[in-house]
Amino acid sequence: MNSSFILSVTTFVYGAAGFIYLAVWIFNIKSMERLATGTVIIGICGNIAGLLFRWKESYDLGIGHAPLSNLYESLVFFALVIAVLYLVLEKKYNLKTIGAFALPMAFISMAYASLSPKIGEVIQPLLPALKSNWLIAHVITCFIGYAAFALAFGIGLMFLVTLSEKTYHQGLLSRVPEKKILDELMHKMVMFGFLFLTGGIISGAVWANSAWGRYWGWDPKETWSLITWFIYATLLHVRFMKGWRGKRIAVFTIIGFIAVLFTYFGVNYLPGLHSYGS
Repeated sequence: MNSSFILSVTTFVYGAAGFIYLAVWIFNIKSMERLATGTVIIGICGNIAGLLFRWKESYDLGIGHAPLSNLYESLVFFALVIAVLYLVLEKKYNLKTIGAFALPMAFISMAYASLSPKIGEVIQPLLPALKSNWLIAHVITCFIGYAAFALAFGIGLMFLVTLSEKTYHQGLLSRVPEKKILDELMHKMVMFGFLFLTGGIISGAVWANSAWGRYWGWDPKETWSLITWFIYATLLHVRFMKGWRGKRIAVFTIIGFIAVLFTYFGVNYLPGLHSYGS
């Protein structure tokens, strides 16, 4: 048994969890709610185990480093944080419906990491610039922020779906949380993600200074991280200062997450110091 096998199995566990949450929502099967939650917990355990096995395997190869150094490993960690944050939300608010939107994102992240031929699973030595104690702090803070934005995106989609249905209190949408609750959860997830994105940018700047002798160099990744930061800063500003709520905030969270995805994936195809991510 190795990390690749464990993570491949975990991919299907997350997929099963997403399917069960959809079934709970669509068919209103209350008896499956505990099964859905248990499946998420199994997925999280498998995800953690896979990362720990991969960490050990890197030491067995004599190139030991935290499994957070390339696109494959970051996707696996991204899925883990999405699942953990969702589980926290579920326990705190007891809103199972959100799982139908959150767990598919964890599944897609893992599936892309495990099944895409463009992403190598081979453990490789760290590039010189990555050999820093700031690696773990930078990646963890950034991806906690990204995962929070992913959940805000899913909640934003739920909010917009409720607006398209005139009979909101009938059928499927009768099992969706009230708009006021969705609006508040979007806001909390954006605030949480914004704090960690800010920490990620700061830790990245300190890391850049130790690696390249400057805090900021307008590398494509740095530039788009700043653009993403400004989008979410604007979202929080208009909510606090202009009183924006509901639909406009939901649309903003979707735009913000599109910026996150481009920051994460798009800049890998642009020349720069972060192009190793591809």
